[in-house]
Amino acid sequence: MFGVKTLRTVGPAVCRRGASVLWKPTRTQSRTQSAAAGQRVDIGGIYPPIATPFTQKEDVDYQKLDENLQKYAKIPFKGLVVQGSNGEYPYLTEEERVEVVRRVRLALPTDKLVMAGSGCESTKATVVMTERMAGAGADLVLVVTPCFYKGMMDSRALVHHFTQVADSSPVPVVLYSVPANTGLDLPVDAVVRLAQHPNILGLKDSGGDITRIALIVHKTKPQDFQVLAGSAGFLMAAYSVGCVGGVCALANVLGREVCELEQLCVSGRWEEASALQQRLIEPNTAVTRKFGVPALKQAMEWFGYHGGTCRSPLQPLSEAESQQLRLDFSTNGWLEGDRGRD
Repeated sequence: MFGVKTLRTVGPAVCRRGASVLWKPTRTQSRTQSAAAGQRVDIGGIYPPIATPFTQKEDVDYQKLDENLQKYAKIPFKGLVVQGSNGEYPYLTEEERVEVVRRVRLALPTDKLVMAGSGCESTKATVVMTERMAGAGADLVLVVTPCFYKGMMDSRALVHHFTQVADSSPVPVVLYSVPANTGLDLPVDAVVRLAQHPNILGLKDSGGDITRIALIVHKTKPQDFQVLAGSAGFLMAAYSVGCVGGVCALANVLGREVCELEQLCVSGRWEEASALQQRLIEPNTAVTRKFGVPALKQAMEWFGYHGGTCRSPLQPLSEAESQQLRLDFSTNGWLEGDRGRD
């Protein structure tokens, strides 16, 4: 399940099925970059977008990170997403972002993929960060839509941005649309155009609009494009319309259960999948759009992981919020009484 599967190898200049133009590496690209661009990696499976543990002084706690990684290595994840939204990447320095990825790659078994968030606001900075993430050992990069000037981020601007990044990236690129944080969706027409690029493997869509996701899956089939659900809350629905996996915050806490849902969907056991999906919706909502990263980190502590504090300006949950979070887990059978799970 965890091996890298090459779906298709293409040369430096190739027109994939359905592509309207030839894609060619620039003269500045190395042979390694061109070869990497030709690899079609199977990214299907479940990925937790891991949290970044901090000390009480808000320094990255690499010891606790390593302890979390040792536990995640025993769960049947396809890999880990590092420096995604749940990793508090906007609050980390460039050096911290790269170092966390390096530590994760060293600690994680080689049969599990490391997908590193390399998105920055400018194209130039994203190109540089992408190269640094690849140098730190990332197998893939996850590139979020730039959003500070979101009113100007139309399809033309975004296609240009992602194309420039993919042209120069030493490793394959996964697009990342997360409108709850960026205030914009990556337009469907832009996704369809970008899917033709041989170094862009797929999309993580966190918006939750199943009709949009289904349309993207449908329109990008000729390109072997792979779509990942961005939340456990709609994972079953995403699989039903052709998604190949999910990047799920809840997997940081209920990793085996999210992987079980994946297997039920893949094997077509939809009635069992439906029952499990329903029990995951409330806790998933609690650690995402309701209470966010502070709730995810609190729940991790209850379930035997190191969540710890957030980096300021994020604040810990209030007592009332913490009680509601516990209720969202306990009423669905994931916590019993006042005790967490070992």
